[in-house]
Amino acid sequence: MLTVVPDAPPAPPVPLWVRSGRAVKTAATHESTRATVRAAARHSLYTLNGGRIVARRAWDGRTGSRYERMIRAAEAAGNLEAAEEWEERLQRFRAARHHRRMDLLHSPVEAAKGAAVGAGMSIGVLVALGVVMALNTGHIGDVITPLTATIDFIALLIRIVRVVWGPALAIGPFLALLTLWSVGRKQHAAPAWALPANVRNGEGEPITPSIVVKALRDLGVPALARAIKEMGDAGASMLGPIRIAGCGVEVDVTLPSGVSTNEVQGKRRKLAENLTRHEHEVFITIPQAARTVRLWVADSGALDEPIGPSPLVTDDTMTADYAKGRAPWGQDLRGDAAALSLYQRHLLITGLSNQGKTVALRSLALWLALDKSVQFLMGDLKGVGDWAMFDGLATTLIQGPTDEHVIQVTEMVEGAVDEMNRRIQGPPGTVFPPLIVLVDEAQVAFMCPAKDAEKRPYGGSKANSRYFMAVRKIHNQGRAVNVLMWQGTQDPTNENLPKLVREGAHTRASLALGTESQARMALGDKAVDGGAAPNLLRPGLDRGTLVVASDGVTIPAGQSSITVRTHYIDDDAAEAITDRAKALRDGVTTLHAIDREEEHDPLADIAAVVGDAPRVRTKDVLARLATRNADAYGGWSFIDLKAVLDNAGAEPYKSDGVMVVARDRVTRALANRDGDGSASAAG
Repeated sequence: MLTVVPDAPPAPPVPLWVRSGRAVKTAATHESTRATVRAAARHSLYTLNGGRIVARRAWDGRTGSRYERMIRAAEAAGNLEAAEEWEERLQRFRAARHHRRMDLLHSPVEAAKGAAVGAGMSIGVLVALGVVMALNTGHIGDVITPLTATIDFIALLIRIVRVVWGPALAIGPFLALLTLWSVGRKQHAAPAWALPANVRNGEGEPITPSIVVKALRDLGVPALARAIKEMGDAGASMLGPIRIAGCGVEVDVTLPSGVSTNEVQGKRRKLAENLTRHEHEVFITIPQAARTVRLWVADSGALDEPIGPSPLVTDDTMTADYAKGRAPWGQDLRGDAAALSLYQRHLLITGLSNQGKTVALRSLALWLALDKSVQFLMGDLKGVGDWAMFDGLATTLIQGPTDEHVIQVTEMVEGAVDEMNRRIQGPPGTVFPPLIVLVDEAQVAFMCPAKDAEKRPYGGSKANSRYFMAVRKIHNQGRAVNVLMWQGTQDPTNENLPKLVREGAHTRASLALGTESQARMALGDKAVDGGAAPNLLRPGLDRGTLVVASDGVTIPAGQSSITVRTHYIDDDAAEAITDRAKALRDGVTTLHAIDREEEHDPLADIAAVVGDAPRVRTKDVLARLATRNADAYGGWSFIDLKAVLDNAGAEPYKSDGVMVVARDRVTRALANRDGDGSASAAG
C-alpha cells in the first residue's frame, strides 16, 4: 500500500525590506563600489590638500617661516653652525623684504612720472612718423595716421578682453582647481587607503629625503618622532646626500640629541617596511661620525638577481700571488669587486648547512692554488667529494665523516704543528713557502668522542683535546712562518666551535645564521655591534652571501664588516681551475691517510714524496716527509736527508742554484737496493 506524503508547506516570502537591505549590502561591499568610493575620496583630497600645499608654499615664499623651521631643525640636531647660517639667511631675507616694501611707498609717484614721460615720448614718435608719411605722400592728413592706428589697435584689444572676460571668469575657477588637483596628485596627498594599489604597495618606489624622514618618524622611537615634529618639514636636515651605491642607494642620518644609534638598529625590519622594502634589502651600519647611522637601501628585488661568474672561470690566464695578490671572491652591495688578501691570515667561515659555505671556502683555495709555491693539507669531514679536484694538488687529502677520519685529520694538523716548529727553529729571516691547513666541516672534529691510547680526546675544547690544541698552536705561532689554519664549520656554538679557536682567526666570515648570539660567535661582538647581522640573511634565498670581518678586504671607513655576494664556482669549473694549477707544478703525490706505522723506509718515503716530478727541491722534500710521517721526519734537517741519499748513491745536487733531489737517482738506488735483496731500513 502506497503512502502519500504531503508536500512541505511553501517557505514564507522574504519581506521586501530584507531583500532591499541585502541588495544594498551587496552593492556597498562590491569591489567596484569600493573602488568608486576610493577614487572619489582620492581626487577630492588631491584638490583639498593641493590647495593646502600651494598655500603653504606661497606663505613660505612671502615670509621667513621656512628659514625659522630650518633654524629649529639645526638646533634640534645640535648643529649650531648650520643654525647660525640659516639665521643669517633669514636676516638677509627680511632686509630685502623691507627694501621692497619701502620701494612700494614711492612707486605710485615714480610710476605716474614714468607713464607721463613714456606717453609723451610715444606720442612724439607717432607724430614724427606721421610727418614723414605726410611729406612722402603729400597729404597733410597722414600726420595723424600712426596715432589713429594705435588708438584703433587699443580699442580692438579692449573688445577682445570684453569677449574673453566672461568665459575666463567662468573657466578660471575650474583651471585653478585643476592646478591644485595636479599638485596634490604629484605629492600623493591622500590617505593610504584611498591611493591606487601600485602607490599603496610602493614596490620599487625611489628613495627620497621625504620618504627617509617619514620612515624614521614612524619608526616608533618617541624621542626621534618628537624631534622630527619640531623640525617640521625640515627633517631632511638630518640627512646627508643620497648617493647611488651599486644596486641601491646610501645615506647617512645624523640622529637628534637623545636618540641612540642602537635604537634605530634594533628596528631594522620596521624601517625597511616604512621604506617599502623587505628586511633583507636594508642594511644599517655605524660610520665614524658620532650619533650617525648609515642606511643602504637596495633597489626592490635587486638582491635576488645573481652576480656574474668568477674571474677564475672567465680568465684562464689568471695566476695568484699569496703575498701581494687578492682573491676575487665576489661583489659587495655597491656592486664593486670584493677581493680578499690571504697573506698570513687564519680563516674561519661559518653558517647554516647548505648555504654555500664549502663553495665560498673552496673558491679561495682555488685562487691560491694558482700560486705554485703554496702547499695544501686538506681534511674534508663531509666526505662527499666537494674537494676531490684537489687530489694531485694537495699534499694530503682526507675525505670522510667518521671518527677514523677525524683521527686522521687530527694527526694531519699535528704534523703541520711539527712543520711549524721546524720552521721556527730554522735560520732567522728565512722565508718559508705557505702551507695551508684546511679543514672543512670542522665541527665534526670538535665534537668527536674518540680517544687515543692515552685517553686523550680528539674532540672537545679542553687542554688535552688533540685537535683543539693543534689548531690553537697554529693560531698562536703559525702566521710568522706561513703555516695557516683555514676552517669551515656549521651552526656555531660553544660546543662545536670553541671561543679560543674562533677568536684566533684573522678573517671571519658568516653566511646566514639563526640567532644574534650565533652571529656574535661567528664574527665577534665588535662586528655585530657595528651592524653586522648574518642572522638577518635569508636561509636558502641569500645562499652564498657572506658578512665578512677582516682587514684583508676593503671595508668602508667607520664600518666593522662588509657584506659580500660570492661568485659561484661549480664542480666542473673547479676541476678546470685545479687542472691549470697542477700544470704549474712538477707533480704532487697526494696522501689519503696518515702513515702511523712505526717501521718506515726513508728511501722509499723519499721516492714517494718526490712522485713523478723529475726533480724536487730538498726543502720541499723535507716538508713533504714531515707531513707524511711527523714522528719520523719532523726533526729532519738537510744533513739527515743528504746522509740517506749519499748512502744510497742518490746524492742531491744543485740545479739553477738550489739543491734538488732527482727522481731518476732515487728510483735507480731503490731498484738496485731491492735487487740486491737488502732489507728496508728501519727508523
